[in-house]
Amino acid sequence: MKNVIALILGGGQGTRLYPLTKFRAKPAVPIGGKYRLIDIPLSNCINSGLNRIFVLTQFNSASLHKHLQSYHFDTFSGGFAEILAAQQTMSNLNWYQGTADAVRQNINYIRQRNVDYILILSGDQLYRMDFREMLRTHVQNKADVTIASVPVPKDQASALGIMRLDDDGRVIGFLEKPKSDDELQHVRTAPEWIDKHGIRSKGRDYLASMGIYLFNKGTLLDVLEKTAYTDFGKEVFPAAIRTKKVQVHLFDGYWEDIGTIRAFFDANLAMAKVYPPFALSAPDWTTYTEARYLPPSRMDGATVRGSLIADGCNIGEGTVIENSIVGLRCQIGKGVHIRNSIIMGADYYETDSEVMEQQRRGLPPLGIGENTKVEHAIIDKDCRIGKRVSIVNKAEITDSEEKPFGMVRDSVVCIQKEASIPDGWTLRG
Repeated sequence: MKNVIALILGGGQGTRLYPLTKFRAKPAVPIGGKYRLIDIPLSNCINSGLNRIFVLTQFNSASLHKHLQSYHFDTFSGGFAEILAAQQTMSNLNWYQGTADAVRQNINYIRQRNVDYILILSGDQLYRMDFREMLRTHVQNKADVTIASVPVPKDQASALGIMRLDDDGRVIGFLEKPKSDDELQHVRTAPEWIDKHGIRSKGRDYLASMGIYLFNKGTLLDVLEKTAYTDFGKEVFPAAIRTKKVQVHLFDGYWEDIGTIRAFFDANLAMAKVYPPFALSAPDWTTYTEARYLPPSRMDGATVRGSLIADGCNIGEGTVIENSIVGLRCQIGKGVHIRNSIIMGADYYETDSEVMEQQRRGLPPLGIGENTKVEHAIIDKDCRIGKRVSIVNKAEITDSEEKPFGMVRDSVVCIQKEASIPDGWTLRG
């Protein structure tokens, strides 16, 4: 793995995750109560013995930059996790035009490194993968490019990029979101082939691209320098199939592309299950994040069922929390009912004088006030929710226009970061 550099692509606008991306880059969106999306690919790299990592950023990247400063490697290992931010130069006045263009604009950082392989990762996927196994597949098959793939059933294939293989696992075709029966049949993989290669097909006969690519360094330089392609998935990868040896690497673990509010919401709440599909407590695969020095959470006569509670919280008497995620430093008053929701918490504690100052301005303190009800919602960081508030989508709104408090996306109520909701407020249609 000392011959590999990882490039984590974190520069997209993340429009489908809006309003969570209104004030932050998509990889900086909090997950699991105390982590951020970028922690997943970074942890996969570190656990795989890969410690030379560049993160490419562009939009709303301040909080992401701050978070990445907590990743340190010892002086003698040569490891680093560095940011390559989009910048205008004398030779290039353009911002990143796509995933491939982002790498192209930083090509000198690749060319100058004494490495043989470049691993391209997304900053917004939830999975756990040992990249050593992918490198082994790449080397054993003498591939120019290797792509990670997960088997999916027919009903999921139409929403993904599906690959067609030869008997040796070489990719010979690719179709983005096949819809018709003819298109699906064209890219179908025999279940027997999947079973033969160490993964039980279990009714899954389509191989979806995970958007994880391992390139020979020379191959990647050649593609980027000789073409004007701007996107890996739509241009570089399909073109490589025609001219290079592209090998598939089969993966059979949990994988979720956190591209929409609904996907984000469901994936987070699934972590709170008794047997979660993505367990944060995996003993042999640490999920790393920023080190924080917070006290244990305190609960006073509260009832908590099927939920994750992060550090530094105060939860009042009579409060009920069900099937929810409660993030760092949450201040939750008495008699609050939180159900099927994500409460992201706060970045700081308020002092008594700060609370008094906010009260003089007519604003509630940070946190959730007494006797408030929250259901099927995402409460972003540093929100001030008053007493007797009802954040419940009783009108069953699917989507709404943005308002001062936030909006409804995919039927999920999203209270935007630093929103302030007065006492007695009720969500209406």
